[in-house]
Amino acid sequence: MALDLSHIKIMLVEDDTSMRMMIKQLLFAFEVGQVDEYASATDALSEIIGVQPDIVISDWMMEPMDGLTFARQIRILKDKVVRKTPIIMLTGHTERRRVEQARDSGVNEYLAKPVSTNSMYARLQAVLERPRPFIDAKTYHGPDRRRKQIPLPDDRPDRRNAGAGKESGDKPIFEISNED
Repeated sequence: MALDLSHIKIMLVEDDTSMRMMIKQLLFAFEVGQVDEYASATDALSEIIGVQPDIVISDWMMEPMDGLTFARQIRILKDKVVRKTPIIMLTGHTERRRVEQARDSGVNEYLAKPVSTNSMYARLQAVLERPRPFIDAKTYHGPDRRRKQIPLPDDRPDRRNAGAGKESGDKPIFEISNED
C-alpha cells in the first residue's frame, strides 16, 4: 500500500543546492504536501517552531551548525510537539560510529548518499508507519534507540521502561511517551 503523503509537511535542511533540489523533486514525486527548504541548520532552527514540520530531513555536514547539533537542538526544544518531530539524517558517511553518533543525537533514521527513491521512501515509511517511542531522560532526548524489541520472560521486570524503580518507591529513570 502506498503512503499518502499529501498532508505531510517536510523541513528539508541541506546546504548543497543541487542535492536540495534533487531531494525536493523526489519528495514531490512522492506527492508530499509541502516541503520547506533551508540551506543552513541555523536558519531552519530559527523557523522550526513556526513551521511545525511533520518530518525533518537534514544533511549532516553543514556549516556553521552541523546536522548532529541541529538534531540535538531540536530534541531539547520547549515545544513538545516539535521536539518529537522525526528526523532523517542524510550523509555520505556510513561508518558504524557515525550511525551510532546520529542515533545518540536523537536521529530517527539514517540515509546514506547517494539517495535512491527506494531508500528515501523506506525511511519515510519507517518514521510514519513504525514510529518508536520518544525517550525523555537526563542525558538523552529522542526516539528509543533500541530497534529490536526482545520480549522478557513473564517473571522478569523490564527495568528499561518507565515503571523502573516503582517497586521501591523511586522515580522512573526515564519516561517513554508516544504522545504528540
